Amino acid sequence: MNPRWFMRMSKWARNPPSAKRVKLVFAVVAICIAVVVIEKLFGMPDWMQIERVRFRP
Repeated sequence: MNPRWFMRMSKWARNPPSAKRVKLVFAVVAICIAVVVIEKLFGMPDWMQIERVRFRP
């Protein structure tokens, strides 16, 4: 492990993030997981599909 990570962990141990910030991070992660689950269950819409453009020399 990089020594910078130990410095960062000690800093977080001395000054932990606020409860609001922790809730915000968990909310963002939950929204991302929900989007991925919905995408896996129902598939991706046609307008989001990437069409391959064939290059003709």
